[in-house]
Amino acid sequence: MAYGCENDDLSKHLSSRQQVGDVLRAYHDGVTEFRAAMVVGSGSLSFELVRNLTERLPIMIAPKWLYTRSQPISISDVVTYLIKAINRPSCFNKVIEIGSAEILTYRDMIIAYARVRQLRRLLIPIPLLTPHLSSYWVHMVTPVSANIVRPLVQGLRNEMIVTDPIARTLFPDVHPIDFTTALDNALAELDAQQVEATWTESMAATWKQDKPYTFVEERGMLIERRVRTVAVPRQAVFRAFTSLGGEIGWSYLNFLWQARGWIDKIVGGPGYRKGRPRRETLRAGDTVDFWRVEAIAPGHMLRLRAEMKLPGSAWLQFEVDDDSGQSRLC
Repeated sequence: MAYGCENDDLSKHLSSRQQVGDVLRAYHDGVTEFRAAMVVGSGSLSFELVRNLTERLPIMIAPKWLYTRSQPISISDVVTYLIKAINRPSCFNKVIEIGSAEILTYRDMIIAYARVRQLRRLLIPIPLLTPHLSSYWVHMVTPVSANIVRPLVQGLRNEMIVTDPIARTLFPDVHPIDFTTALDNALAELDAQQVEATWTESMAATWKQDKPYTFVEERGMLIERRVRTVAVPRQAVFRAFTSLGGEIGWSYLNFLWQARGWIDKIVGGPGYRKGRPRRETLRAGDTVDFWRVEAIAPGHMLRLRAEMKLPGSAWLQFEVDDDSGQSRLC
């Protein structure tokens, strides 16, 4: 749970978390309540907020709440505390504040993230952006919705600093790692696709995967998925999407693909090379305009990786399967 002193005029978000602890202790004698600021780990909402802002914005406005101090803690250290507290009577009915030794602002964390990712980022202080307006700004530039981020941002008016040393007394053998190391670990898990769950999956799980259109965030990626069933043999559908590009062009709005190519050329990318192998069959490593064939499964799947200039990485994947005598294109 996030902390903050009870007399600090806490936001509803922080107050509700402390009230949960009060209710649990009222009904059980063996409750241990841990309070933490940002948990640094892939999938943590506050961490994803920092990650998305830093990855997406070369120039960033810095509202007042980005300068609020806190003590972030690695998810691995949180798990260590939880395991060590199990069946330990000295922890019962205790409120334990945990955090690393570093006191950082969100601005500090953004700068540290940019340094680790070797990104050049400029932050411009602006005092006029209220938490309410900030939530809409974050909504516009990240996949985090305004309704979700607003309570988090409103809570950032309160500093989240460890004021009670009880964690060191009860767990003298636990030494939380620094923010940069925690960040390295989180990014390594993300790169290795070892993230078991993210905060968005609770929402994404409510989306039916057989819908013709879905848009979700999963493993740090924004995934747009479109599905259509057509009364055409599977091999014919496969030939259709593996023949795209080059002189044939693309199946929709070719002029926009070409315009994107000109923009890419201007900013130093490969541009719309308007090329693909003359042979009918694509192979891994082939170029298709400003895409590279990353993987291909004959009769089933084609995955293209973007080589155009982008703020991140992008893929375009086609899959086709048999579906009750028809073909299901995804």
